[in-house]
Amino acid sequence: MPNSIIRVMKNPIRVRFAPSPTGPLHMGGVRTALYNYLLSVKMKGQFILRVEDTDQSRYVEGAEEYILESLNWCGLKFDEGPHLKGDFGPYRQSERKHIYDTYVKKLIESENAYYAFDSEKELEEMRFNLKKAGVQSPQYNHITRQNMKNSLTLPLEEVNKKLRNKEPYVIRIKMPRNYTIKFKDRIRGWVSFNTNHLDDKVLYKSDGMPTYHLANVVDDYLMKISHVIRGEEWLPSAPLHVYLYQSFGWEKSMPEFAHLPLILNPGGDGKLSKRDGDRLGFPVFPTLWKDPKKNLEIEGYKEKGFFPEAFVNMLAFLGWNPGNNKEIFSLHELSEEFSLERVGKSGARFDYQKTKWFNQQHLRLRTAKEILKNIILTEEMKREEDYLLKVIDLVKERCVFFDDIIKESNYLFKAPDNYEELAVEKKWNKETVTHLQSLSSKFSLCIDFSKNNIEQIFKDYLEKYTVGFGKVMPGLRISITGKMQGPSMFSVMELLGLNEVRCRIEKAITRLGNG
Repeated sequence: MPNSIIRVMKNPIRVRFAPSPTGPLHMGGVRTALYNYLLSVKMKGQFILRVEDTDQSRYVEGAEEYILESLNWCGLKFDEGPHLKGDFGPYRQSERKHIYDTYVKKLIESENAYYAFDSEKELEEMRFNLKKAGVQSPQYNHITRQNMKNSLTLPLEEVNKKLRNKEPYVIRIKMPRNYTIKFKDRIRGWVSFNTNHLDDKVLYKSDGMPTYHLANVVDDYLMKISHVIRGEEWLPSAPLHVYLYQSFGWEKSMPEFAHLPLILNPGGDGKLSKRDGDRLGFPVFPTLWKDPKKNLEIEGYKEKGFFPEAFVNMLAFLGWNPGNNKEIFSLHELSEEFSLERVGKSGARFDYQKTKWFNQQHLRLRTAKEILKNIILTEEMKREEDYLLKVIDLVKERCVFFDDIIKESNYLFKAPDNYEELAVEKKWNKETVTHLQSLSSKFSLCIDFSKNNIEQIFKDYLEKYTVGFGKVMPGLRISITGKMQGPSMFSVMELLGLNEVRCRIEKAITRLGNG
């Protein structure tokens, strides 16, 4: 029986992202890919894409292409994969089928695996009887296998005859009794499992294809993977994988494991799912997914207007933190700061409002010229570039998406036809009209209508007439923008110019009267 393993750090760093093409890539999968990518870049290693398509019954047309397109949008570039050259291919498990046969036979020869000829009916009967006897989770294990139809219970001659006659069979791992499998997880520390609680998982199916467990371990070994970084849901499979390394005699080549915490729904009471997104109105896929079975399209973060940098920045913080107060990172900065030691064990709660905040921060980092290239101008917005750039700089602090630039700046291209009803009801009255008329007259005397001079005129007016800011500014803002909130009014007024400001004040007084 193999001995327990003490891990030893080794080089070079080779990590892999190994999705199954059974549907669209969930944001949890993107985070797994991201953490693998960040570690590989930081350690100057290799980032490999391996498509784990051994379960052909669940294969979805277009899923592999979607995975590649989504990760490309996120900026995660692979060094090796099905679409690239590499010394460890093929990189699709369906194209590696011939490889696994050799290794499963080695397990048979070393008596670490066995043939099982049980029919589905016999397996169901076994489970039924165990449940009837009070067993909560019936398993094919070191106890039940003794009463089943396999190469451990049948005479050798009968086993060989069944194989010659090509009777259906699977190959199962032979889990030892009362043996402790122990390994060190980079996130969770030492983890141990007793084999009495593990079943004899199927390694090789009747259709001649390996299961995930066998293919995963063999491929990681042959591709010289140094770190297996994957979701917490794979932690129960880890002892089997460790035991396979032991059974093959590959202890010194076993990768380091790091099982990432779950991404939880906004309520924190379960794993984030598409159902949560549908219910609460946010995407769970990175880009548009065209479902070939249901003939429908599901928008992703890209189509909602999110920047890939913001999406990646948000994902990085769902389980990891840099150890300081900095939150806004480029992909390059993340790769410099990232470490597995700062990945937490507890589930990370997803917050859509915080996700939008990340997008807002990344929008603010863009120059006005960058933003201008990415918005579609309306007819009213077709002005000189210099004016447009000033508009963008003025309103971008209040925007989350590119489209918000249009919404937030409409009053900078056309005087408002409508005024916020609640604002008018609360802030517009006879006194407001008097102040606006007086201010308009004072503004008309200003030769240099700059924001500093406008502000000084405004302050002097308040001081001269001993009136509070809240008595005058709301009315001024409503008359010029139609809204109660926005960027600095003095900057807005400078941009619009004296004549436009006076015309808007006059128009508002005419339209709204004395309140």
